[in-house]
Amino acid sequence: MSTGPTAPEPARRIRARYTEKTVTVYQAYSPALGLPAARDGRFPAAWKRTRMTWIKPSFLWMMYRCGWGAKDGQETVLAIEIDRAGFDWALQHACLSHHDRAEHPDRAVWQRRLKAAPARVQWDPERDLRLQPLPYRSLQLGLAGEASRRYADEWTVDITDVTPLAHEVHARVRAGDPAAAAALLPVERPYPAPEGTPGLVRVS
Repeated sequence: MSTGPTAPEPARRIRARYTEKTVTVYQAYSPALGLPAARDGRFPAAWKRTRMTWIKPSFLWMMYRCGWGAKDGQETVLAIEIDRAGFDWALQHACLSHHDRAEHPDRAVWQRRLKAAPARVQWDPERDLRLQPLPYRSLQLGLAGEASRRYADEWTVDITDVTPLAHEVHARVRAGDPAAAAALLPVERPYPAPEGTPGLVRVS
């Protein structure tokens, strides 16, 4: 029995693996940094808390960014489980990384807010299993200053090395078995973004 047509994906949406208390994001690092982080479940002292860091709730967008863990300096793919309250705080205190007249008619006001914001929201095309762009966008969240420090030292609940998963999914794609590849992907659901998340004011 047909259940009717599936609703189209909105132009911008956060899709993530999450629980009542945590949300999983992805990053990729060199083994020198990524392996100790996964071993200890927290970022080591060598992880620079003064730099902006970008987290991605979309596994396939991370695969696009790191080339399935093959790019230099991105050979270790990490799944970082972080506190949902912290994630939501970052979204609520973020500014769009690019000027959008729909949210900031005054460019100078946007520039001042961007400079002061501890987080930046960027909407990039979601990717399919072949890492080709899809007609809707997913979140990248940049953390700086207070947000970066809190991410590393307060919000992080656990860190898992998912490099083997990345390689296995890629192998299934290269073997021409997209169904098997898709079956291995983390289950990502629409995330209930807090009110005021930049970029969700205008979804067209």
